[in-house]
Amino acid sequence: MISKETLFALSLFPYLGFLWFISRSPQMPRLALYGFYGTLVFVAITIPAGIYAQLHYGESLANVDWLHGGAEVFLTLSNILLVLGFGHAVRQLQIKNQK
Repeated sequence: MISKETLFALSLFPYLGFLWFISRSPQMPRLALYGFYGTLVFVAITIPAGIYAQLHYGESLANVDWLHGGAEVFLTLSNILLVLGFGHAVRQLQIKNQK
């Protein structure tokens, strides 16, 4: 049986492929692309935070509020970039279609 940590690590490869393809799309809004890349930052922050929580507190990351909240800030920022990027693209498309 595959552990959840192994599955999590393996899931990075399809995501990296996804990033590779969307970064080459001329239709992909830049700000949204930064949001998708920000998800990698979230993962990069979450892994050491989870290790620290386990070693220092003997708990999972979800049970150490200050670490968990700090890591989640990066996911929130990524989501904000995605919404702003796609929102801007939709507004630009609406303006283009009105003309």
